[in-house]
Amino acid sequence: MRAKDLPACPVEISLMMLNSKWKFIILRELLTGTKRFGELKKAVGKITQKVLTSNLREMEENGIVERKVFPEVPPRVEYTLSDIGYSMAVILDAMAEWGSAYKKLLKLIEKRNKSSS
Repeated sequence: MRAKDLPACPVEISLMMLNSKWKFIILRELLTGTKRFGELKKAVGKITQKVLTSNLREMEENGIVERKVFPEVPPRVEYTLSDIGYSMAVILDAMAEWGSAYKKLLKLIEKRNKSSS
């Protein structure tokens, strides 16, 4: 992708790079370090091999993930975040903080509703 092909809005650019729920989860898992395909599939959870492969390819094309293939039989492939990928940690941190605050708020609302009933 070239800079001239990107939208003018920085938020849209961020959304383009992480345009599926799976990419956020893959990013979260790779923030802890390099993983092989099988480890990543297990860590991500209910994702098909096809969808995981597709998302990893897109993330590699966008410079978020680096893929290393080892010349072995059977082939071994490892995925790690690039510097650009690691720079996205602040996005996940902000989402985690907001998600925790939202969950606490819902619990308070539910507790109030229960006590007023």
